[in-house]
Amino acid sequence: MVDQMRRSSRSVCANIAEAWRKRRYPAHFVSKLSDSEGEAEETRVWIELAFRCGYLKREQTDDLDDRYDKILGQLVLMINAPEKWKL
Repeated sequence: MVDQMRRSSRSVCANIAEAWRKRRYPAHFVSKLSDSEGEAEETRVWIELAFRCGYLKREQTDDLDDRYDKILGQLVLMINAPEKWKL
């Protein structure tokens, strides 16, 4: 579980970085942001499973979930208006 959570959370950042470098190409930019969105949601699933298995306390789970909710919100804004971010 820890390996999967680490992998997916790191992938969020890596995909955002790759998207940023590809922002000249709107379709590629959106595609990489979409990948990041998927990885962020996967991380949220692992956080919830860690809570249900007793590895995280409710307060920790709520804090992490809130952080990922904000990350996902920003990704959705960027995906819906890629022209605002292009070079």
